Amino acid sequence: MSERATDAAEPLAGAGRTDSATEAFVAHRNLLFTVAYEMLGSAADAEDVLQETWLRWTGVDLDAVRDQRAYLVRITTRQALSRLRTLRRRKESYVGPWLPEPLLTAPDVAEDIELADSLSMAMLLVLETLAPTERAVFVLREVFDLEYDEIAQAVDKSPAAVRQIAHRARAHVAARRPRGPVSPDETRDALQAFQRAIETGDLQRLLDLLAPDVVFLGDGGGVAQAAPAPIVGADSVAFLAARLSRFGAAASLQPAQVNGHPALIHRLNGEINTVIAVRIDDGLITGLYAVRNPEKLSRVEQETAMSRCPS
Repeated sequence: MSERATDAAEPLAGAGRTDSATEAFVAHRNLLFTVAYEMLGSAADAEDVLQETWLRWTGVDLDAVRDQRAYLVRITTRQALSRLRTLRRRKESYVGPWLPEPLLTAPDVAEDIELADSLSMAMLLVLETLAPTERAVFVLREVFDLEYDEIAQAVDKSPAAVRQIAHRARAHVAARRPRGPVSPDETRDALQAFQRAIETGDLQRLLDLLAPDVVFLGDGGGVAQAAPAPIVGADSVAFLAARLSRFGAAASLQPAQVNGHPALIHRLNGEINTVIAVRIDDGLITGLYAVRNPEKLSRVEQETAMSRCPS
């Protein structure tokens, strides 16, 4: 449980009122965090949603709850939807491209192929193009396999309306997601080749790895230096990527497991400077994502637990 959720529990727990509520919340915490993060793309906001969920959960009569998982997911979804609408307004004034907050994840996340696919930078960016309710329905149905009746209660729609929303969201995502399945080994090989090309200054090798219409997105949030707009085209992206080598011995590129997929962490003087993730289509890098905003880099220092099931 987050420190904030734990703190909220203490006064009531001391009175003997929340032991059962606390046990249930802790058992579902990783699942609830994953639901919130999938909907928001922000770990900080997902933690706030969990805090709000906890506060509401402590006021529930547990004897009247038939399915604790469904009830908690319903609270989390509603809070995340409210937060998502606020985030959309915040992103309108965000400086430069906005990217999801990267998370260092454990090997078990990568082993859950459906979960890892939904957590990838590329997929989270696709989910950003959905309307809030569409995103909630898609995540709950396609990632967490909830029944339409359960989803309907979470988003305050009829089951028939949810089915229509799910169909529309699936078609929308299918038209924009990576064109075929990409194995972790394929992504890892591409990143290793990318790393070697940068470290050796092999511009031609970089060009060979990039699709002609590759898109680079750099997220500095107005705090760290980053490209203010997307950069398109292999020549321009290769030239930009090659600049990572200009720091010399002060810099290093290290492989990591981020959002369930191989990624690179760029360190400068030992400090995390950039997290680099890729999208691969037909064997070439079509998307290169560089998160530099320091407010988004705290979750790559230690692993974040993610799950589609209660613990």
